[in-house]
Amino acid sequence: MAFQSLASNKVRAALTMLGIIIGVGAVITMTAIGQGASQAVQNQINSMGTNALLIFPGATNMGGISSGAGGSQHLTEDDANALKKSDWLSAVTPVVSTSVQVVAGSNNWATRITGATPDYFVVRNWPIVEGSDFTDADARTGTKVCILGKTVVTNLFGEGVNPIGQSVRIKQEPFTVIGVLQEKGSNSFGQDQDDIIIAPFATVQRKLMGITWTNQIMASTISPEATNVATQDATDILRQQHRLLPNDDNDFQIRSQVELAQAAEQSTATMTNLLAAASIISLLVGGIGIMNIMLVSVTERTREIGIRKSIGAKQLNILLQFLTEAITLSLVGGLIGVILGYLASAFVSKSNGWILVISPQAVGLSFAAASFVGIFFGWYPARKAARLNPIEALRYE
Repeated sequence: MAFQSLASNKVRAALTMLGIIIGVGAVITMTAIGQGASQAVQNQINSMGTNALLIFPGATNMGGISSGAGGSQHLTEDDANALKKSDWLSAVTPVVSTSVQVVAGSNNWATRITGATPDYFVVRNWPIVEGSDFTDADARTGTKVCILGKTVVTNLFGEGVNPIGQSVRIKQEPFTVIGVLQEKGSNSFGQDQDDIIIAPFATVQRKLMGITWTNQIMASTISPEATNVATQDATDILRQQHRLLPNDDNDFQIRSQVELAQAAEQSTATMTNLLAAASIISLLVGGIGIMNIMLVSVTERTREIGIRKSIGAKQLNILLQFLTEAITLSLVGGLIGVILGYLASAFVSKSNGWILVISPQAVGLSFAAASFVGIFFGWYPARKAARLNPIEALRYE
């Protein structure tokens, strides 16, 4: 009888389910977006390197005015060589970087060139897909060779062209292309990681930039678990290297991948929770809609309830009939909401280039929430119907 009642009022049943459909669809979509964003951020952090430590110059303070992080020139190649003695670091490279205009034949492209040692490719977990990398000797002597990112290759030589062995000019200096980096894509800030040139450290530092210091030092710990110990060991080595007294502040800063990952996880978790809260509110609104429609249905069918009770129907029979209607509306609406949520998530993911992550837990939670809404908001109208006095119900006009 419950199913017959729903089938005879298809439009009203559909409108009643609409709130549940929207609520469950919102839960699926928002959870998928939140988890997809978290996965994308984690992938971007992983693309920065394997167990990476980033060491920057610290702030200088002159006349009470701080220059901020990176304001000093206290990091050198000797610091990087000293860090290589640490048992907790598997790879260490000094890094310098500057903007350049690179020319190949009649084509030119504005990009950034990074000077480093071969350990750079280990720290960044960045393999070379064509050609080979340079050697430690190249990094020390300043050999004029370079490795190009995919974006630079495309803009200088075009698609499908092998640039290995070709010559490019950077600040009027001729460089020979010896390798091409694996494509990485954009980072979490929207910057194209493939728009880059890697060259030997000494070549960029001395011949292109004309400096004696390094912009930063990149290192890789022996394992993720060793990050804290490696950070402390690197701090001790650099303090000794810079001859700092026990009461002196560090003139450098060390940032680990763990810190970046924790900050990213906190921000994405907060966003996901906010989205989930908004979705749950939608479910509550849908539940209130079910309760309202069920109360209207009880009022409309008062005489029917009176007749059923007068010929022997018990309170439990009436209660189960109306409760079944409410639960059916919730579950069917929940199923449709899951389908629409998946389709909406796929559309948002495809149109924005985001990662689509739909967890079984989110689907299970949505169904559980839909069932709870059906029982919770359907109980009062069903109980009201079951408690009607049959004599008063039969008199109802």
